[in-house]
Amino acid sequence: MNSPLRIGIAGLGTVGAGVVKLLAEHGRLLALRGGRPLKLVAVSARRKAKKRDIDLSHVRWENDPMALATAPDIDVVVELIGGSSGVARRLVQKALASGKHVVTANKALLAMHGTEIAAAAEKKGRILAFEAAVAGGIPIIKALREGLVGNRVGRLYGILNGTCNYILTTMRETGRDFDVVLAEAQAAGYAEADPSFDVDGVDAAHKLAVLTGAAFGARVNFAGIHVEGIRHVSSMDIEFAEELGYRIKLLGLARETRHGIEQRVHPCMVPLGAPIAHIEGVFNAVVVEGDFVGTTMFQGRGAGQGPTASAVVADLVDVARGRHMPAFVVPADRLADKKVSPMDRHVGAYYMRLMVQDRPGVISAVSGALAKERISLESMLQRGRSQSGEVPVVLTTHETEEAAMRRALARIAKLGAVAEEPCLIRIEAF
Repeated sequence: MNSPLRIGIAGLGTVGAGVVKLLAEHGRLLALRGGRPLKLVAVSARRKAKKRDIDLSHVRWENDPMALATAPDIDVVVELIGGSSGVARRLVQKALASGKHVVTANKALLAMHGTEIAAAAEKKGRILAFEAAVAGGIPIIKALREGLVGNRVGRLYGILNGTCNYILTTMRETGRDFDVVLAEAQAAGYAEADPSFDVDGVDAAHKLAVLTGAAFGARVNFAGIHVEGIRHVSSMDIEFAEELGYRIKLLGLARETRHGIEQRVHPCMVPLGAPIAHIEGVFNAVVVEGDFVGTTMFQGRGAGQGPTASAVVADLVDVARGRHMPAFVVPADRLADKKVSPMDRHVGAYYMRLMVQDRPGVISAVSGALAKERISLESMLQRGRSQSGEVPVVLTTHETEEAAMRRALARIAKLGAVAEEPCLIRIEAF
């Protein structure tokens, strides 16, 4: 039998514990599929005494995770600590420098330092694998590296954060507003005590940065992403969206334009006829449009112990088989330093909701502000008078440039009859 692949795991949280369980339960199957046994040699975590539902009796404990990077009896380090810097970054750098392969689920680290880490891996002839960093159990990185490698990708987009998708789904199903549903999600364990990383779009943006690098052969550029979250989306917007034939989803989108790579994360009006409009709850989905294959969609659980551990172990099987390939599809020194397409140059249609005083001349003033920027309306919805005298007015536009829409929005917000900050959501054509 071939010698085992000797594994060290740093981080025994939800995912780390799941990897230990999977290695134990599927040991024989993994040996068959990997061509040799996958042997867990050592682990490291912050608290050794913490109760964990895993058997570590035959595994060495390292108090310092950096010891895994230099241990002579470890072939591959699995980094599950998290964070874009600190111990996680040092561990990955040291492991590669020491000639070890690295498997990581750390999307923040890759979003901020992916190109640099990929170059370090290639310099040492080691494998850098990170299927678990994006969309949990969905094999989207492998699809871009292998199954779709014959295509030039024109666009990709996806639901990359299960917490936001759960919140928006629940808001639509119950009619409750964001703050109420968020509190329920926190109580149910679907959202963190501090949810800003998720609901403000940062988590999705980290994943989009990694996907963009792999899909377009570009240097990973988190700073080039336009990021908005879902805090401003109300149950009223979700109701109007359904009436207009849309569903609101937080999407990460990337495409090549004549101005450069456009990367953006924000709530979108998705046509009900688009398959991704029907991905609900905590599920994720990624759509890739290739010039030869056409449109492909991958969906599944984007987080959780089982799906993420499954992705980590899939990478370990690749390492066991010796499947060397550039981390971002092309060699790191050949990744293009592509120009960022500024958000102001984005062209698309828009949904705008206003709360206005129900009095003569308001719609005319709003239309005038749009006309000054040569923005044409596609539709308008207006509701009856409320007790406060304020009514919602919903407008959808034909395609226009983002910069023009922003100028018009600023004028509209200053109108005396506009009672609160307008809500603007981009309409996507899928």
